[in-house]
Amino acid sequence: MRARLALNVAGIRYRLREVVLREKPEAMLAISPKGTVPVLHLPDGTVLEESREVMAWALAQNDPASWLDVDPVEAETFIDDCDGPFKHALDRYKYPNRYGLNDGFEHRALGQVFLERINDRLETDAYLFGAEMRYADAAIFPFIRQFANADREWFDVQPYSRLQRWLEGHLESERFARIMVKHPQWHAGDVEPILPAAV
Repeated sequence: MRARLALNVAGIRYRLREVVLREKPEAMLAISPKGTVPVLHLPDGTVLEESREVMAWALAQNDPASWLDVDPVEAETFIDDCDGPFKHALDRYKYPNRYGLNDGFEHRALGQVFLERINDRLETDAYLFGAEMRYADAAIFPFIRQFANADREWFDVQPYSRLQRWLEGHLESERFARIMVKHPQWHAGDVEPILPAAV
């Protein structure tokens, strides 16, 4: 999701191969044996296998919305905290049985520390780094969406009004609607849709 957001805001056209991870295409595994998404195969043969790599590459090509106009160290540290401790808690909150846990409540509480941090940060501005959406917002909000959707009734009654408003703003945006358009599963030989990534 965050890779698609960055490609979209950068206005980069790309061919999409929508894959189902339980049926990983051989063509995907040939260029990326780790078998995870996203995978971006560039014309020069470079393969980007992490969403943050895709975001960084896309915004280095074109950044018309000034998503990179932030303190890079502060932004990267914030995203690191999301991708590290918060994602660790999120996975165990959503899938406790996968990790041998009876429930995910302890890890939900650990994840709340990050939710509170975001809610506090949004006290004076609509977004994490000011009045406009930036790179860090796009990198973090998909994981907050997952956390919220794990138990939406619980999330909606928590005292995080600024965070909830921030999340809803992303979910209701035209850009989010564009990147969430469903495409059929790709099979070898299929015509690949070219996404114009209109800004």
